[in-house]
Amino acid sequence: MDTIVIVLFLAIVFLTLAITYYASRNTKTTGDFYTAGGSLTGIQNGIAISGDYLSAASFLGIAGAIALYGFDGFFYSIGFLIAYLVVMFLVAEPLRNLGKYTIADMINARFDAKKVRGAAALSTVTIVIFYMIAQLVGAGALIQLLFGIDYWIAVLIVGVMMTIYVLFGGMIATSWVQITKAVLLMAGMIIISFLVLLKYNFDLGFMFSEVKTATSHGADYLNPGLQYTNPLGTLSLMLALVLGTSGLPHILMRFFTVKDAKTARSSVITATWTIGIFYILTLFLGFGAAAFVGEQQIIAANPGGNMAAPLLAQALGGDILFAFISAVAFATILAVVAGLVLSGASAFAHDLYAQIIKKGNVTDRQQMLAARYAALAVSVFSIVLALFAQSLNVAFLVSLAFCIAASANLPVILYTVYWKKFNTAGAVTALLSGLFSALILVSMSPSVFSPVEGAALFVGDPIFPLENPALISVPLGFLGGYIGTKISKKSDPVRYAEVTVKANTGYKEAR
Repeated sequence: MDTIVIVLFLAIVFLTLAITYYASRNTKTTGDFYTAGGSLTGIQNGIAISGDYLSAASFLGIAGAIALYGFDGFFYSIGFLIAYLVVMFLVAEPLRNLGKYTIADMINARFDAKKVRGAAALSTVTIVIFYMIAQLVGAGALIQLLFGIDYWIAVLIVGVMMTIYVLFGGMIATSWVQITKAVLLMAGMIIISFLVLLKYNFDLGFMFSEVKTATSHGADYLNPGLQYTNPLGTLSLMLALVLGTSGLPHILMRFFTVKDAKTARSSVITATWTIGIFYILTLFLGFGAAAFVGEQQIIAANPGGNMAAPLLAQALGGDILFAFISAVAFATILAVVAGLVLSGASAFAHDLYAQIIKKGNVTDRQQMLAARYAALAVSVFSIVLALFAQSLNVAFLVSLAFCIAASANLPVILYTVYWKKFNTAGAVTALLSGLFSALILVSMSPSVFSPVEGAALFVGDPIFPLENPALISVPLGFLGGYIGTKISKKSDPVRYAEVTVKANTGYKEAR
């Protein structure tokens, strides 16, 4: 088994390095580095979007959650799928038509103000750092478990690989690594789902009746309430997941990699089909793991259930399928962290350095050099934080990243496109009120304070009752934008009309 795992592991590494080598020869301009020069086709970008969206949390986390908690675990699949519909119908096309490299570019299409760009960059970097720490710590723990190596070595392997992809190949390499990972991931999901259904003679009714007796929960396994017992807490978490995706910088950046709105729409269709099929298949993986692996073995391998899918692969397909799924998990982690590094580097190099510090007076070569330095800095900073965060329960950082994205970025994106009276003051207050309310509330929440030692970062009673503050911080982000706009009273209806035309048509000469 070890030999097979190592061979497939090395195959993934060499394949992605070959992609990066090819991409480095075609990355010659800033546009190539940030957005692959807008050269991706609709199908390519759609699959790459799927690769960015379907992280290890989806592949490993949801399968484990369904295996252990049944219906409650499937909540995540529902939340992530609905979240993408929000992206598709409200955000994708206006973002593609108004933006260039980053979210700040899109907002700046309406407001030529450094403070708006600076606030947007601050929000983006905060989201990327929180998300990155969680991904690297999870990656380190998973690879340590899969390959039996030390945690710090596992984090360094992932960190070095993601840095190489971004540093030399930019968005071209990141996109093709995402495409490769998405194809491998879907192949693995389909193979395992087929084997699970084969066990039940392809009879879904038989499968549902059997899983009722597969766990210690009995018939309650198919009902809500096993994992989430606080309705407000569940509602707040779902709000963060459903709305937060529309503000995640590494997801939104993908819509700049196609040449026009028509291609963006076709990529959305491809992504929707891929993502929809994936989340349906998570049900078979979760049920299959509960029935053919068992709760005790899943929990013994990892208390959070993250090993449910690899263990199911081993139970149904032996060591070869286990090795393949492990390699796919590795590729999944690499692809997602590479996308995060690129979005963080874009915020530093393009928004802060090129547009604010240099006021746009930089050559293409200078900006690309700054982007590479920024990518290196983001990578090193994240790796160092991840090395020190090994013993921490960092799961809440992912939901916090979604919460900040929903509270700070989404209100500004929607107001920019759909509210005529929205102005610069409103944009700044929306970004800052959403960002800081999420950070302040979570710092007082049960995710940070718990009377039980080891259950949170600090021992103590939480002041704020919800683990995820989205239920409060998202309305505060929208309210901040409304109040800031009303107090300032400045508006530019002509500029809004131009932005509306451009957002809906992609007409470049609207301004």
